[in-house]
Amino acid sequence: MDKVLGTINGMDFTIGDSLLELSYLIAALLFVYGLKLLSHPATARRGNLWAAGGMGLAMITTLLLHKNDSGAGIPLLNMWIIIAFIGIGSAIGWIIARRVKMTAMPQLVSLFNASGGAASMLVALLEYPNAIAGDIGSILVTVLGLIIGSVAFSGSVIAWAKLDGRVGDIMKPFMTYINLVLLIVTLGMGVFVVFSPTPPSDLMWAIYALTVLSLVYGVMFVMPIGGADMPVVISLLNALTGIAAAMAGFIYGNQAMILGGILVGAAGMILTMLMCKAMNRSLLNVIIGSFGGGGAAGAEHEHGTIKEIQLSDAAVLLSYSQKIVIIPGYGLAVAQAQHIVHELDALLEGKGIEVKYAIHPVAGRMPGHMNVLLAEADVPYEQLVEMDAINPDMPNVDVAIVIGANDVVNPAAYDDPSSPIYGMPIIDAHLAKNIIIMKRGMGKGYAGIENYLFFNDKTRMLFGDAKSSIQKLVNEIKSM
Repeated sequence: MDKVLGTINGMDFTIGDSLLELSYLIAALLFVYGLKLLSHPATARRGNLWAAGGMGLAMITTLLLHKNDSGAGIPLLNMWIIIAFIGIGSAIGWIIARRVKMTAMPQLVSLFNASGGAASMLVALLEYPNAIAGDIGSILVTVLGLIIGSVAFSGSVIAWAKLDGRVGDIMKPFMTYINLVLLIVTLGMGVFVVFSPTPPSDLMWAIYALTVLSLVYGVMFVMPIGGADMPVVISLLNALTGIAAAMAGFIYGNQAMILGGILVGAAGMILTMLMCKAMNRSLLNVIIGSFGGGGAAGAEHEHGTIKEIQLSDAAVLLSYSQKIVIIPGYGLAVAQAQHIVHELDALLEGKGIEVKYAIHPVAGRMPGHMNVLLAEADVPYEQLVEMDAINPDMPNVDVAIVIGANDVVNPAAYDDPSSPIYGMPIIDAHLAKNIIIMKRGMGKGYAGIENYLFFNDKTRMLFGDAKSSIQKLVNEIKSM
């Protein structure tokens, strides 16, 4: 029988309880250590493993040592059900992660966010009837977990659908007012539930109404947001999922869930604010600004002169350069050209040419998308240079190769006050001595605005599929 060590608030505290709490503390420390390792691509893989180990420890010790108020452990049948569903979920996750394409990674991240939000929403729905009337603290964390979890769930599902091309944008001015009204009504209903003296069992109608309102708000909140803002939205939804998990931790008094949720929420919010800074916009402006559907800006350049370059000329230009910067964007991911572009940079480096990759904070469709994409192709981390570090050296670059990037190199951010991206920090590709832009055609970027860089006197367009074009370029350089 478990030895009683003492009594806290009238409840016996046993060796098993001590070991369980200690395991939660160790799990929390592993979360922190894993998060620290995730701060650099070279250690991110180990960081994931350490954090997963912490979660595994918390799950195992909970199954073995958790006791209810009467001192009984988890029934054997329940334990097998839990283990079975953990196994099923792990198998599904492993299969999805192995099969997902890099171009679909943002969608996968959105679905992960959705599952976390759904879990927190269900915990709140299940535990609210057990709350004690008048216990404002307990009811508050339950209601917050319900609202935030529901918004994170439905918002992440819409984010997935938008990224996957299944749902379009609804960018109408009236959407802002609808969302504000919906948010006020949702928060008002939440306040009513928290401070109502009515027993929770008699307020289930209000909880269900609050769930529906929160789910609808999650949909309406994400729907108007343009594609160029999706990295910020995904990061924000990730933060909301973490906060919802922390609320679930407060419901159960689980220290590992609380700290894990706080870490995810805080990291997500910090990343969100950093990306907003990289776009020179406030979070509120991202949420209600409907950025990404313009097109009026840059109209005066619609009929500018476009100059093309032939593969042979591009091969000569690159072969006789000393410093080259490759600027990747979402188009690189779509073309699945990360491996061949690494072959190109290795070929050029073999000729004694310095090759770097310029990484914009919001390039792609999720935070760190380009870093992940190039890491898959085994591009050395030392070659990946962030925007702030590469920009001062751009005037010394012989050739800037833009592959699939559009808005993050658009000089309209500097030159056109009427542009939706005016004031947004960009990679200064226009300062390079020569610019080669690889595109399928003259289509606009995800922000839907014209790119002034296309009309720069130093710019040459290399039209075609990026993967095919780079492969031909590699062959041309090899034959020289």
